Amino acid sequence: MMDWTDRNCRAFHRQLSRRALLYTEMVTADAVMHGRRDRLLGFDEIEQPVALQLGGSEPAKLAEAARIGAAYGYCEINLNVGCPSERVQSGAFGACLMREPDLVADCLSAMREAVSIPVTVKHRLGVDADEPRDRLFSFVDLLAKAGTTTFIVHARKAWLSGLSPKENRELPPLDYDIVADLKRARPDLEIILNGGITELRTAQRELARVDGVMLGRAAYHDPALLLAVDACIFGDDAPVRAADQAARDFRPWVLQRLSEGVALHAITRHMLGLFAGRPGARQWRRILSEKAPGARGVQAVAIYDAALDALTSREPTATAE
Repeated sequence: MMDWTDRNCRAFHRQLSRRALLYTEMVTADAVMHGRRDRLLGFDEIEQPVALQLGGSEPAKLAEAARIGAAYGYCEINLNVGCPSERVQSGAFGACLMREPDLVADCLSAMREAVSIPVTVKHRLGVDADEPRDRLFSFVDLLAKAGTTTFIVHARKAWLSGLSPKENRELPPLDYDIVADLKRARPDLEIILNGGITELRTAQRELARVDGVMLGRAAYHDPALLLAVDACIFGDDAPVRAADQAARDFRPWVLQRLSEGVALHAITRHMLGLFAGRPGARQWRRILSEKAPGARGVQAVAIYDAALDALTSREPTATAE
């Protein structure tokens, strides 16, 4: 979710679900050590619980990045061994690290020694010509032997040769059953399922077989999905809020960030899909898409309020006799 789940996105998603664990976009260890840390790692307490996802392949650097992340207040550090993008492969980390399980084990061990908060790993079933069952079980077993206990499994292989990152999210077939088999065979490990989950009923079904589920692009493109998470997944009794009320409740965050000099588009670009398939979606999306870019200050407040007001107006309909 690089370039997507920044602090504005996470604050917005927290407005939709009080209980879900949120993850940052993947940040490289080098960037954490040498980049603008407050911009990369800064977050607001309202986002909690939130985990920092790191990318890298050098144990000492990952340990230092984990230490820095823990000092910022994150509740978990996650090592990404599943991303198939060219940017990741060129840096010798992400999904290609599944070919080097001993190195991954060393990285995770160094990170665990550096912090007292949980250290977890996210990965695929395998890469390229791997037989998924052989690669997945041996990979998990080696990391578990080295002390890792939580595995977030994207239930697809990563084809690093021949498929684009976009195709890697869609073409390799999903295999939820093998992830369920992993949990059944390794009951002492925490196994979390990721990949292709677009409905909460699917998440509920799979939770009978694994310890948790991770929503990615579905939650981003259709964020209203998160409004029912606390009730459907965590069993909370509070009534599910309407999407328009969530947008109004998010207004104080918008005002706060605008007062800090943040452009409106940087905040609302994560919100365009909130009303997908719902009344008011067209006006909401049109106002924010056309007017938010470049808007700041008082003008930006007026644009956000106009988008909110549009939710109560009816879209024009065409009739024919």
